[in-house]
Amino acid sequence: MRPEEKSKFITNWIKSYVEQMPNKAESLVIGISGGIDSSVSSTLSAMTGLKTIVLSMPIKQKSYQHDLSLKHQEWLVKNFKNVEAHTINLDELFLAFTSSLSKFDNEHGMANSRARLRMTTLYQVAAANKGIVVGTGNKVEDFGVGFYTKYGDGGVDISPIADCTKTQVWEMGKSLGIIKGILDAEPTDGLWDDGRTDVNQLGMSYEELEKAMRDKKSKGYDKYIEIRKRNLHKMKPIPVCVMDDE
Repeated sequence: MRPEEKSKFITNWIKSYVEQMPNKAESLVIGISGGIDSSVSSTLSAMTGLKTIVLSMPIKQKSYQHDLSLKHQEWLVKNFKNVEAHTINLDELFLAFTSSLSKFDNEHGMANSRARLRMTTLYQVAAANKGIVVGTGNKVEDFGVGFYTKYGDGGVDISPIADCTKTQVWEMGKSLGIIKGILDAEPTDGLWDDGRTDVNQLGMSYEELEKAMRDKKSKGYDKYIEIRKRNLHKMKPIPVCVMDDE
């Protein structure tokens, strides 16, 4: 399927999902980071014609990341009349959160808390607009290596691009006319003060991960499996204690 066909298919899927909802949503709410995944997901949401609310939610963000987010907001508003864009600065909220939990400080936990505060913000905006939260995770992250925050960016109502690899998302972005700065940007989750990239954290590029997902004989397969096993708890259903009632 060509990128243009994928985009049309996903857009129609989003519209169909909303149409079949018992209590039909009146808006799509999505967070944008200045990365390719959220840029494509928000554009596909806007293409539905449904009211689309895009939120930039900086938390101690690197300026170049936030700048790309704002540029994408501007691009969406310019190209789609159904888009409403907001910037909600969460710096003070995060500062209060870290201060209140200073006795339980943990770098990794606090990084994930940024994603969870954004998730909470998205759901509040969705509640105020009778909307649903649109996810931005791709296939490699969501079903390959579990590279997302549990109950953070993984906490969504629908996942439009979760069956697309990073390469496919990038190809869709190019065909959709996503701004060059976003297409060329190094993938990052934006959760760390030092601005570390996805490759820095995973130790593998998305190209290598995609190859490992396709081919067990690939050079990076063992590393891929190692990462996958570490994060498998995110991708599996929550364990439930089933009572043995007779």
